[in-house]
Amino acid sequence: MKIKILSLLTITTLFFASCGGEEKAKEVVNEVKEEVTENIEEAVEATGDMANIGIGPITSVELGDLDADLADEGKEIYKTNCTACHKFGKRYIGPALEGLLERRSPEWVMNMMLNPKEMITKDPIAMELLAEYSTQMADQQLSEDDARAILEFIRTKD
Repeated sequence: MKIKILSLLTITTLFFASCGGEEKAKEVVNEVKEEVTENIEEAVEATGDMANIGIGPITSVELGDLDADLADEGKEIYKTNCTACHKFGKRYIGPALEGLLERRSPEWVMNMMLNPKEMITKDPIAMELLAEYSTQMADQQLSEDDARAILEFIRTKD
């Protein structure tokens, strides 16, 4: 949906700019940006970040005691697949991971790892992150077991 809006925005901007209406084009661009931002914010407020489980195969995650072996496995997967874009203590190409499970549900986190393409087109939080970072999360082709291991590693940092 966001791609459609951005396409429409681009076409409208080009139309007004070609007709000498550069100021009008800027005005339209700003109005559309404001409307998209408001719609995203309303959708996030309506669902609540922690209540949102995202879109994908994960519908429920049981978090018990920390599994150190699984966390170690997750650390290795994280090093291989995630460090190019994510750090724990700071914003990088993607959001900082420190405190992630205080901001997002475990289901949402795993669904974002497993289903990033659909998440950024249908999930309001993922759409907001795409707008903020201007970078789509890469599909690392992780298995559910890999995503669960990374989640366990993230738990060791929270």
